[in-house]
Parts: sequence; structure tokens; C-alpha cells
Amino acid sequence: MNTTISISQTLKEQIMEFGSKGETYNQILERIIENTKKRQIQELLMDEKDCLPIEKALSKAKKRWLE
Repeated sequence: MNTTISISQTLKEQIMEFGSKGETYNQILERIIENTKKRQIQELLMDEKDCLPIEKALSKAKKRWLE
């Protein structure tokens, strides 16, 4: 089932910049969304905010195992 959405001419042109000849808006948007999801997952997995260096993690693990 298809639907119609209203977008500005500028946005339409920006979407077209991501497309190839013969590609539909639906295909372009699906690809953009899929790539965005992959990038978000990659950013989440690569976030070092709560990470420990491997040496420190191993040291902590060994201390717990020896207790």
C-alpha cells in the first residue's frame, strides 16, 4: 500500500542526489534508512565511553576469579 507525503522541493532535490538513474524515491529512502541504522549500530558498538583497556579488564577478571 502506497501513501503520499508532502515535502519541499529542496528536500526532494536532496533525496534525488542520493539516487541513481532509474531508482525510485522509495528505493533511495530505503537505502538511506538502512545505511543510517548500520551507522547508528556501529557508533553504539564503537563508543568507548564505558570501555576499559583490555589489560585492566583482564586484571579485574583475574582478581574476581581468585577470590
